[in-house]
Amino acid sequence: MIIYSNDVTGFRDDVDNNKITDKLKGSIKEVMGRSPSNSEIASWNNSLRAMESPIRIAGLPGDCGILIEYNLPSTSKRIDFIITGKDAAGNKNFLIIELKQWSEVERTEVGEIFIGHVGPKDKVRTYTGGGMRDVVHPCYQAWSYKSYLLDMNEAATSENIRLHSCAYLHNYKEIDPDPLKSDRFSRLIEDTPLFLRDDVTKLQDFLRKYVGQGNGMDILYEVSKGRIKPTRKLIDYVSEIMDGNDAFKLLDGQKVAHAKIVHAASQSEKTTVIVNGGPGTGKSVVAINALSALLRDGKNVRFVAPNAAFRGAVERGLGKRRADRGRLKAVISGSGGFWDAEAETFDSIIVDEAHRLKRKGAYMYRGESQVRDVIAASRTNVFFVDDDQMIRSTDEGSVEKIISVAKELGSRIVYVRLDAQFRCGGAEGFINWMESALQIRDTGNFEGWDKEDFDFRIFNDPNAMSEMIEKRRLEGYKARVLAGYAWKWTNKGNPDANVDDIVIEEHNFFRPWNSRSRSQEWPIDDSMEDQIGCVHTVQGLEFDYVGVILGNDLRFNPETSEIYASKEDYYDAEGKKGVKDGETLTRYIKNIYRILLSRGTKGCYIFCRNPELEKHLKARSGLI
Repeated sequence: MIIYSNDVTGFRDDVDNNKITDKLKGSIKEVMGRSPSNSEIASWNNSLRAMESPIRIAGLPGDCGILIEYNLPSTSKRIDFIITGKDAAGNKNFLIIELKQWSEVERTEVGEIFIGHVGPKDKVRTYTGGGMRDVVHPCYQAWSYKSYLLDMNEAATSENIRLHSCAYLHNYKEIDPDPLKSDRFSRLIEDTPLFLRDDVTKLQDFLRKYVGQGNGMDILYEVSKGRIKPTRKLIDYVSEIMDGNDAFKLLDGQKVAHAKIVHAASQSEKTTVIVNGGPGTGKSVVAINALSALLRDGKNVRFVAPNAAFRGAVERGLGKRRADRGRLKAVISGSGGFWDAEAETFDSIIVDEAHRLKRKGAYMYRGESQVRDVIAASRTNVFFVDDDQMIRSTDEGSVEKIISVAKELGSRIVYVRLDAQFRCGGAEGFINWMESALQIRDTGNFEGWDKEDFDFRIFNDPNAMSEMIEKRRLEGYKARVLAGYAWKWTNKGNPDANVDDIVIEEHNFFRPWNSRSRSQEWPIDDSMEDQIGCVHTVQGLEFDYVGVILGNDLRFNPETSEIYASKEDYYDAEGKKGVKDGETLTRYIKNIYRILLSRGTKGCYIFCRNPELEKHLKARSGLI
């Protein structure tokens, strides 16, 4: 998606005549169907004039190419500024420039993404969006965009075009010591130079070195119109990290599902593959293996996971080095970016946790139906689904919906059922018992499970339960405390879990929800173990042990022996939208607790706010 394209002469004229911002505003409205934000307009007014000056003083030829706000295809990311041209040796160069208005920066220990082996952290803290926030280093941003194009744009490799990246902070004056230039960023800055307010001469030299001979418009066209498809470099990389990784070995029915996916993708006929399975059946293992296999076959494939925390877990599982995870983002994405994709842009799209695909009205989604988006945008589409993990009225990725849309769009349907559990027998028995005890379905498992294989306990005090989870964590197990949406979540001024929203006064229990800004780190960062995970953070993840707080949103009526939802005690505003009857709300809230209670592979501990529900579960489990 191109917002602004011009040569240097045209760009300078637009800046000099104060037309550049109006042109960008009009183009954003036309191309993206929305008006730009005030912060976007302010950045154009400041940064583009700051960029025009070194271009003019450097004397760059008028036929260098310029792209502004270039949207990386199939992503929501936009590159601030691109300039193209040839160097003195006649090489074609494509230069990515990240522009920042920052005037002050602080060091922070938050963050995990970095380039090469710089160090464990790469984030800094700066004033943006109305306050000081943790953000990635601007050089990392520029490098990641370059890396994406090298991995996904055929023209960037086949046309002998050389990609370069840098960052220009035109308001920032260097301090001593400077957090932006700490040792942990040395490798990063060596690859992607950093230019500050007083480095204008160095920036001019940098521009002249790579694009000083002009002739950039053809280069601009070749890359901006280049086919987006995984390059051999990325294919070899994913294959390398998959080979020999026991965590992704396929067993039994998983192999059958995998074979059907690969076969469907090898055919010319439009096909929809539905893989249906509950917790512990290995859906994600099949999905990741399918991604690797289709990449090896040279397919333009995208792995989609609606849940950001789950996407982070997949990237960590594949990329053991933090530096590698950035590259995986080229083929791993969320589900909201396909609404305007051209028909069959992709050979294949693989959707894990497809039950969380959204329909019109979902937060931040601009299309009509994500199921339709995925099927329309790919020749072969694969949905890994569990209908009992749908928890909002805007969740539409059911088996029924997928089949309906596939038929409408003329896609052949292949259905695969995963039944075999790949957790211990006790965990499988517990899930069956839990579904029966919560009156989700009659599983025939009334009495329980093998207690030696799966540790289930009901606590009378949430503090005692949390202490047991902490004990398990210190023993080396992955363990976290989770809760249903029975407490409000403070949004304003609470990006880093600073407010104790989960309050159980009778037990003197006060805890925050997991950090919104660091939700992908919460499952693995032990410094965040006191934060309580919500369903949107943990869906798709697994732990060894979980402690689950069942709030007053789920209750038991001893007179009717029915479990029901209390709307007044359920605080997910998005979850309440479109829910008009108690039966539907009860189903959604039961599904939430089914997800939370099934995250543990070795054990699950619970605390119930509702005394009647506690008695019911104790009776069903034989604990009384």
